[in-house]
Amino acid sequence: MPVIRSRRVWLGATALTLAFGVLTLTGPAYAGEPTGFGDGSTTEQSGGSNDTTIYAAAKIQYSGSVAKNGATGNVTSSDVNWTPPPCWYAPYLGAKAFKKKMTEDFETAKNTPGMNGTAGAATAEEQRHYEDGFGWADTPGYKDYNVEKDGEGMFWAGVENPNEPDTLKRMACSDLPFWVENGEAPPARYPQAIRPEILAALAYQHMELPDTKVTLAPKATTKVNLPTWAWLDKATFNDVQATAAINVPGFNIQATTTAKPVALKLEPGTDDAQTYPASGECTINADGSIGEPYAKGKSDETPPCGLKYLRSSGDGTYKLRATITWAISWTGTGGAGGDLPDGTFGNEQAVTVQEIQAVNR
Repeated sequence: MPVIRSRRVWLGATALTLAFGVLTLTGPAYAGEPTGFGDGSTTEQSGGSNDTTIYAAAKIQYSGSVAKNGATGNVTSSDVNWTPPPCWYAPYLGAKAFKKKMTEDFETAKNTPGMNGTAGAATAEEQRHYEDGFGWADTPGYKDYNVEKDGEGMFWAGVENPNEPDTLKRMACSDLPFWVENGEAPPARYPQAIRPEILAALAYQHMELPDTKVTLAPKATTKVNLPTWAWLDKATFNDVQATAAINVPGFNIQATTTAKPVALKLEPGTDDAQTYPASGECTINADGSIGEPYAKGKSDETPPCGLKYLRSSGDGTYKLRATITWAISWTGTGGAGGDLPDGTFGNEQAVTVQEIQAVNR
């Protein structure tokens, strides 16, 4: 009769979590079409068993406008309280592969998230959990590592977000690996199980937005008390998309995060300046552009988006900072979708301001 009790203990502060790579050993893998969880569907599998393919917790594939080599992108969230997920649970191994790792390479398996390198009685207890049905109040046990269900699901394990600076937060997904049937959602007691919303947040974290270099008239050199027009053309300033996806046997989800430019903020780089409008924030036009290009004959008009310097920059320059606000939304597998906090990204460009009493243009 299996022992049932609660398993809500921290098994070690030096726990290791899985890396993002995929290690494929020799031998056949599943050849069936994966499905997303939550749709009630199952997966036809063929071509052998997945006991020869080890997924390091389902490597996430990024595409679109994303930073290289898994780096964090250049988007800054407008919500200081918003952060991407520090860790999550994702598909790890099929039943036979998990048994093989636990029985033939247990020294390595002990470092699986939730195992945490523990030894002695705790290690024996964890082995019994997968071999003999030993369980806890909220974590049922397994018989012979669920090998009779090989091909019908996968064990899931925790993954650290390598871009999360807080070590304890990264290690929070430390529950023992758990079984999820193909086409089924992970148990509700694992709210950090990977899902489209988490992928959308990770796509946001890795998104790379284009440089924000506004067109100025006059260009890099302007005059004191002369209105300087600023604008961004729609043709050079479009929506940006980033996609994060997981595709392993029995599990296939993705989410695409879209950034749409909605406003431009101008910061002259000195207090001796005025902005148009006074807030310095230029909203997007109906055609997707921002501001209005200068045209001959408008020198006496106030630009809808621009600025005016009131003092010369002397022998140096002012650092005009142009920051774009982007509205962030996402769509994902199964028709999921929603909004994420606005993002911002900007850069600086040098402006020389000369002291000239009269200017004709």
